[in-house]
Amino acid sequence: MTNVFDAETYLQRIGCGGETGVDLETLRKLQKSHLTAIPYNSLAYELRDAVNVVDLDEDDVFVTSIAEGHGGACYHLNRLFHRLLSELGYDVTPLAGSTTEGRETFGTDIEHMFNLVTLDDGEWLVDVGYPGPTYLEPLPVSPGVHTQYGSQFRLLEHEAGYALQRRGAVTRWGVVYTFTTKPRQWSDWQELEDNFRALVGDTNRTDTQETLCGRAFGNGQVFLRQRRYLTVRDGREQVRTITDDDEHRTLVARVLSGELS
Repeated sequence: MTNVFDAETYLQRIGCGGETGVDLETLRKLQKSHLTAIPYNSLAYELRDAVNVVDLDEDDVFVTSIAEGHGGACYHLNRLFHRLLSELGYDVTPLAGSTTEGRETFGTDIEHMFNLVTLDDGEWLVDVGYPGPTYLEPLPVSPGVHTQYGSQFRLLEHEAGYALQRRGAVTRWGVVYTFTTKPRQWSDWQELEDNFRALVGDTNRTDTQETLCGRAFGNGQVFLRQRRYLTVRDGREQVRTITDDDEHRTLVARVLSGELS
């Protein structure tokens, strides 16, 4: 196993060995395959390591999150995916997004990290690190409603940027996150890191480490936030609360391993 970032190892790990094209078809395969192969996983790093947002050791994170398949948070996964796309030759720019929950928890609008890819046919949102129902393939930065696997997505003007909204097969429109297309530097997340450190306080604490994990499968996604288990299949959502500890441990293991059958 490589101990440093390696694009071919990355591609092999997500089931896209040899997929080096710089085009929308390849980008779609890379994003969907990534979401299927690598989980969002709040438990991949101890809190003392998870607070490192700006000065990530990309080699170490690559080994843990990608090569070993443990996943991570948005700033692990989308930052590494940014590097992969850059090394493949894509025009890719980091973006910052904000969720209502994130603003309330961390007190900053520069919260969620994802990417913008510019191709000949336009600009596309690319996200492999969002812990909730989201787009499984690149989403065009353009008007109108776009359907993916039974879910609908649209961008509405919001302040100086956009609000990304999703609607399931039987649900109403709801905001996923708000964002602008202002290009970002990794250092822009310093406020998030500082607020995160202040929130955690004593790095030996474990009570603030939320169980939040999820991954995609063929026609949907599955997520576990603490005791709330959400499955989205062809745009239809099923939610239940897990009260049995053994079942909870089993579901965490299944989501993280990808054994969802």
